[in-house]
Amino acid sequence: MIKQRSQAGSLKAQRETAVRASITFPPDLYETLEQLAKQKKVSLAWVVRDAAEKYVAIEVKVAARRT
Repeated sequence: MIKQRSQAGSLKAQRETAVRASITFPPDLYETLEQLAKQKKVSLAWVVRDAAEKYVAIEVKVAARRT
């Protein structure tokens, strides 16, 4: 079962429950992610988390349609 992350949780609580991951990107993708982060004035990690959350939300909807 996939749990949705609470928007109301404190930053400290999120850090205590977060899992760290090491990800390797092709150089051109990494550069694009850095540019997006700079434009949005957020961290690269934030951009990656945001993209991952959106991807998972889409995939969950697709999987739900199959059942």
